[in-house]
Amino acid sequence: MQIEAQGTFIDPEVGLMLNVAGRGSGFIIDPSGIAVTNNHVVTGAALIKVWVGGESQPRNARILGVSECWDLAVIDIEGDGFPYLDLHQGEINPGLEVYAAGFPLGDPEYTLTKGIVSKAKADGKTSWASIPAVIEHDARIRGGNSGGPLVDSQARVVGINYAGNNVYDMNFAIRAQDAMKVIEVLRSGKDFESIGVNGQAVMSEDGSLSGIWVASVQSGSPAGKAGIQGGDIITRMEGLVLATDGTMGDYCDILRTRGSDSTIAIEVLRFDTQEYLSGELNGQPLTTKFSFAEELASEVSGSGTAAPTDYVLVQDNFGAIQVAIPSSWTEVDGSPWVLDNTVIGASITAAASLNNFANYWDEPGIFFAVSDQVAQLAGYIQLLDAYRDSYQVSCKLQGRYKYEDSAYEGAYDLYINCGGAGNALVVLTARPKQNKTAYLVTILFNAMSDSDLDALDQALDTFDVVGALP
Repeated sequence: MQIEAQGTFIDPEVGLMLNVAGRGSGFIIDPSGIAVTNNHVVTGAALIKVWVGGESQPRNARILGVSECWDLAVIDIEGDGFPYLDLHQGEINPGLEVYAAGFPLGDPEYTLTKGIVSKAKADGKTSWASIPAVIEHDARIRGGNSGGPLVDSQARVVGINYAGNNVYDMNFAIRAQDAMKVIEVLRSGKDFESIGVNGQAVMSEDGSLSGIWVASVQSGSPAGKAGIQGGDIITRMEGLVLATDGTMGDYCDILRTRGSDSTIAIEVLRFDTQEYLSGELNGQPLTTKFSFAEELASEVSGSGTAAPTDYVLVQDNFGAIQVAIPSSWTEVDGSPWVLDNTVIGASITAAASLNNFANYWDEPGIFFAVSDQVAQLAGYIQLLDAYRDSYQVSCKLQGRYKYEDSAYEGAYDLYINCGGAGNALVVLTARPKQNKTAYLVTILFNAMSDSDLDALDQALDTFDVVGALP
């Protein structure tokens, strides 16, 4: 059967597309009209039309359940008495003869291609799904085949086609034997390993931004209730940066670990307005995150300068911590954090000139450091107090303020006009929410203009511990 999904979808390359009619394939598994297709074919659609084989007029269908991690959806077609397909019961081994059925490229004419199973358990991670294992085969599929069946010579379903690589002529299908446990949940009216989005993993060329681009959102889903919209990029869940490998792997692993019904902290970039928002799935809805660029613009002497547009993600020498900095800050020192000739943690120092940053107040830059040893001796307030003794001699202390994001909690001191330079110096210390004694984070950021404060916001959105501390 051919499926047409109509609605509003936002593509990361094209932008807003209104009332788009995307076409895919599917197959019926019950004479009552219960059918299977891909999540990316139907989720977020306002209207679903289905052409059952041999019929010239479409039928309406409704979604029963979806899973973006398995890229599966179960729909109910109006009417009954439909012919249906059975499940392949034998082993699925390389060499098994298979046929891919569907409607490639949106062509209304039914197509069948022939091949064999090339690999029985291929890697199922893609930019729009994360499946434990899938079938690789050489029965040619193209866009429009999505959700259609891969069958054996007896027309029994071996898999559900969901991905293809035209360059290398590789074709992939979700193993039907594995998918049935998910399909049974979906046909009961429940979603599975899903928050209700139709999306894909994306990453900027320099790696400074990654996440799950949301093309559309299912109404009433956890994503919809949280306030996620089409065009948003989910950048973090539970403090973990998503899609750094270009797949949905981490996103789906979190859902499998925590459960889709759990309260899960999220951070979102609203791409069209460049707003950062934070909130919770099944909890507090999204709200705009605190912005140093907005709050502290009046505290710096320089203003009106263009904010950096290019950022690079840098790591320390141990690969333990990372943060995004303006590409113009070409001098980076990732050597360990040393105190009294003893290594106490990992650090990154970055600026256009490290010498000027270290010795003068008018050079923008960042010092980002993490220590598990310091966390055993003091809390973030005590650490801030230690820095205060050093800075309030040369700088005016404006105040101490609370800091919190989805993964960290702490506080920061704001100093201005150090040595008469007209700068704003932010000294922030924080600890992870989930394991409060694991380590302490320190960020020293010197800003001379509102564009530097934009860079501070970017740094706070991207700093993270990604490996073992020295």
